[in-house]
Amino acid sequence: MNNGDASVSNAAALDTLVATLRREHGSGITAVLFYGSCLRSNNPFDGIVDLYLVADSYRAVYRSRVRAFLNWFLPPNVFYKEIDMGERVLRVKYNLLSSNSLRRGLSNNRLHSYFWGRFCQPMEVLWSRDEATLRNVESHLQQAVRTFLNRVLPRAPATGAVADLWVKGLGLSYAAELRSEAPDRARELVSYALDHYVAVTAAAAPALRFSMSVTGSGEDACYAATIPNSSRAVSRFGWMLRRVLGKILSVARLFKALLTFDGGLDYAAWKLERHSGQSVEIPDRVRRHPLVFVWPLLWKLYRRGVIR
Repeated sequence: MNNGDASVSNAAALDTLVATLRREHGSGITAVLFYGSCLRSNNPFDGIVDLYLVADSYRAVYRSRVRAFLNWFLPPNVFYKEIDMGERVLRVKYNLLSSNSLRRGLSNNRLHSYFWGRFCQPMEVLWSRDEATLRNVESHLQQAVRTFLNRVLPRAPATGAVADLWVKGLGLSYAAELRSEAPDRARELVSYALDHYVAVTAAAAPALRFSMSVTGSGEDACYAATIPNSSRAVSRFGWMLRRVLGKILSVARLFKALLTFDGGLDYAAWKLERHSGQSVEIPDRVRRHPLVFVWPLLWKLYRRGVIR
């Protein structure tokens, strides 16, 4: 069934989108991953399509050395694009990062949750260069779940519902950034894809740093873990550090987006409105001189609770 334009199926729209982005960024692109609200609704016309483009390297996809450097220094770079689809417009926000950046970002050695807190959530591989690339991407997604659980379990009760474990973990990762998510957002996301979270938790359990078992399914799925008190103490400090580091990284990424993200201010306003339910207006002076005047606007939005 088509939930978008009567003349363009959802699958065809996504195929066109992938082909367009591959043409624009060249043969250096190795995989395209689909996530976010449009994946959940199974309708690419329902808001903005969220994608990750994985590349061989940054020099393989950029002519500009500056953009390549910024993407390497603080991945990912973010882009926004609109594609006419008959009577409808397909809107996409996509993140570009190299396979090396992805691997490092999901590692157990990576402190901050920016990558592993996202890639542990449901994602669909829309396109991959070949079967080896597909298997590599799937391995990365599995690693994201392991890293997430290794970081979250010491902050959770020793036993409980798998759903509550993920709600706790997603809430911790949101608090480690300048996020606009409503307080009940984590619960909503977990409820929507509970089977996914139960399945990936059970699959990851044997490979975790801590002893963990998973029983049951769906809403009845439960876990039991053995976590040393020393690990719990270290974890409390780790999440405090993530919150401080995350705010700094969020501001740095915003600063970088002002240099690399065409239409970034309008996208950011749309995103904040969508998640907070509050109106966000971009003053003219911010549009004219974003690097100077965006900071008072951010503080105002933070005080209003639009970003947290």
